[in-house]
Amino acid sequence: MTLHFHLRFATRYGQKLWVMGNHPSLGNMDPQAAVPLQYLNDQFWSAEISLPSSTKPVLLRYQYLLQEADGRIIEEWGTDRELPLLPENHLLQTIDTWSHAGEFEQTFQSGPFRNILLPQRPIAEEKKQGQESLTCFRVKAPLLPAGYSLRLIGSGQALGHWKETDARPMHWRGTWWQADLDLSSEPAPIRYKYGVWDDQKNTWVRYEEGADRILPAPLFDASNATYVHDGFVRLPNNTWRGAGLSIPVFSIRTEKSFGVGEFADLPLLADWTKALGLHLIQILPVNDTTAFHNWKDSYPYAGISAFALHPIYLSLAAIAGEEHADILAAWEPQRLELNQNPVVDYEAVMLAKWTILRELYARMGKSCLASSGYKSYWKDQQHWLKPYCVFSYLRDQYQTADFSEWPEHNQYEAEAVKTLLKAGTKSAKAIAFYGFVQYQLHLQLKQAVQYLHRQGIILKGDIPIGVNRHGCDAWVAPGLYHMNWQAGAPPDDFTAIGQNWGFPTYNWKRMQADGFTWWRQRFQQMDLYFDAFRIDHILGFFRIWSIPTHAVEGLLGRFVPAIPVRPHDFTQRGIPFHADRYTKPYITDTYLQQLFGSEAATVRDFFLEPATVGTYALRPAFATQRQIERYFQQHDQWSPGTREKLYALVANVILLEEEGMEPGYHFRISMDKTYSYTCLPPEIQQVLYDLYIDYFYKRQDDFWFREAMHKLPTLKSATNMLVCGEDLGMVPHCVPDVMQQLGILSLEIQRMPKDPKRRFSHPQDAPYLSVVTPSTHDMSTLRAWWEEDAHRTRDFYQQELNQWGEPPQFCEAWVNRAILEQHLQSPAMWCIFQVQDLLGCSEKLRRQLPQDERINDPANPNQYWQYRMHLPLEQLVEEATFNGAFRETVEASGRLSSQLP
Repeated sequence: MTLHFHLRFATRYGQKLWVMGNHPSLGNMDPQAAVPLQYLNDQFWSAEISLPSSTKPVLLRYQYLLQEADGRIIEEWGTDRELPLLPENHLLQTIDTWSHAGEFEQTFQSGPFRNILLPQRPIAEEKKQGQESLTCFRVKAPLLPAGYSLRLIGSGQALGHWKETDARPMHWRGTWWQADLDLSSEPAPIRYKYGVWDDQKNTWVRYEEGADRILPAPLFDASNATYVHDGFVRLPNNTWRGAGLSIPVFSIRTEKSFGVGEFADLPLLADWTKALGLHLIQILPVNDTTAFHNWKDSYPYAGISAFALHPIYLSLAAIAGEEHADILAAWEPQRLELNQNPVVDYEAVMLAKWTILRELYARMGKSCLASSGYKSYWKDQQHWLKPYCVFSYLRDQYQTADFSEWPEHNQYEAEAVKTLLKAGTKSAKAIAFYGFVQYQLHLQLKQAVQYLHRQGIILKGDIPIGVNRHGCDAWVAPGLYHMNWQAGAPPDDFTAIGQNWGFPTYNWKRMQADGFTWWRQRFQQMDLYFDAFRIDHILGFFRIWSIPTHAVEGLLGRFVPAIPVRPHDFTQRGIPFHADRYTKPYITDTYLQQLFGSEAATVRDFFLEPATVGTYALRPAFATQRQIERYFQQHDQWSPGTREKLYALVANVILLEEEGMEPGYHFRISMDKTYSYTCLPPEIQQVLYDLYIDYFYKRQDDFWFREAMHKLPTLKSATNMLVCGEDLGMVPHCVPDVMQQLGILSLEIQRMPKDPKRRFSHPQDAPYLSVVTPSTHDMSTLRAWWEEDAHRTRDFYQQELNQWGEPPQFCEAWVNRAILEQHLQSPAMWCIFQVQDLLGCSEKLRRQLPQDERINDPANPNQYWQYRMHLPLEQLVEEATFNGAFRETVEASGRLSSQLP
């Protein structure tokens, strides 16, 4: 059998195309063994492949690859092209269209749309081909409403001579609309189009947009079996818009709660979501963060495992049932007391839950572990579940998650883990407790998600950018991480000293070496429960703000990877390069007086020593921020703020040195605001500033683009969830382009415009592939923000809300509602509101103090994450007036309307 592949693709100089498939002659889907295509003309590339004949039908799946001039390989999106290779076929040809990941329609091929949000169609029965000369037309139309179908029309008798009543019906095959025609009597070229047919009225509705499609001669030979894959029908592709709400699971309040939200509360949240006319629930990470067994574990982004779920979200009543209800009865007074708390008492809740879980395990653990369901779960998840259970056991045995301090097993060894898990041993029984807990979490979350889906609601999760350096992932595979770096963020609107999250950064080279196995497994685990996910700090896939472990503040970080500046960059611009002057703190008496005032001499004599004439250096014992931090942990005789001012001395540098064979340097962020910089001559300041701007905003952009494109396409192709990115902060110019190319939704926040020339962005200007929201968990809610800055609020009131005069002092319900309506009218695909902002639309339902609505303050490294809804969901579900009014607002905005494209 001979296959002729023809791909429509207009290449640029240096690009090449390849094809791979699930057959040895096509490399068995291995990009390294793909078959090269040959340039045919400005529109087509082609390849001819001979396959050994077969006596049985074979279903061939294939996919095209693009090789860029720099060697980078891009796989087209999707693997749903199929060719039935029948024994009677001797020659088969394809005419294909490249499947671009960034096309809007690709979003609607993702799991949440295909399985939940878009109407499901019965798949038409596949008819036997019967003729070698049939031409099979295939095209996709994911937004076609129920009650409509596609038809094929064109030149020639087989296509109805452009007569709409004679247009050929197409049938739904699960992914493609398909029509099989005999064109053997039709002369090429053949011109055609797809159109929409009203099945109920049995009438033609409209043609697709754009010019006629053409099967050109001599490329198209109608005497051979031909498959035409035309990609997407050309109809408006930005008509679908949805809305949802966001809230951390721990913040949910119900009358049955144990002082914290649980997975079992999600169905009731879904009932309220549906009553509001919304179709998405977004939550924060739900991974296990148990490292300290205290309130510090409330930080949901510091998971000790990228796979394990947090025990705090277990419904104990659902585990106990009626058979073991007596265990819970003894705890009922404490449950009621915890559930009355305005915030989550993390330590009290976890102490109670751990105690009860061990009692339940003592009674029902043996039968649970022997069940077929548990055995299947253990088998499927053992790649992470075994080490996680052992890690949890050792953490509790040694009373620390810092495995470097464990007297034994401080380095992961598979054989040692196997010994600890050996059946019948005391350790195996103790370790199995953590497996029991994870299995119950798995069951409860799966059950909740199934309920959401029945209500037509999807669940959006959150993937943290980092892992806990004292967690299971780092214990098992420390080589996947740079343990000598700390991830964070440069200074921004949240904090002037930057953020230090403490996570080790990823060793991308190691991860890429095995095809990103850890990431693929992580996405597969997410896919068990979630329909969509938010990539926390997606900028980290371009470059990550990396802080050396000797630093405390984010100010001393730099982007990794990045192209450094070198001494010749300075000399070429006409200024000398002095490494010590630029890389070491520049400390003078004047600066000490500015920082410490009357204590300047005391601080100088204790912490500093003379350096060059008129300057000082920090003594070796206080040369880094970590050394200063450790000193102040043991000494408290200094005035408040002294430690932070000493941190400022350490950070008073212009360049950060990069270790290596050739001297390389990176500008300290906000270099132009340092005392060291202001002491330089004006002419040197200007040259340094120009080089600083070049370093951060020009020279890195293409480099960071390539970095992201080495990672994100592979990772996105590993899942069929809807992918959204949190692209806030110091955003490189290449980020929007990469996200658009890959079809990753951006995040748009009105008070954080991405255009530096604007004070506010307007929801109406948001791109289609985006999520708009007035606030996130990392910022104040609408009502609190309204009260923070009167001048800013007045500008917003007049410019964005188009109101006259002075704004109200407080964000009244009508103002809150007007802002949400603005967002609902946005062209963005998704509009998501925090629950606090939703309730702000009602004077009756809103919380009394808006300052109590905030979930997290990024400027506080010791944030206690304990926000709870002030009203139970049972009450909100019954608020028919509010729910109905908001639902009408959503419907009036056109979101989720079934309009004909």
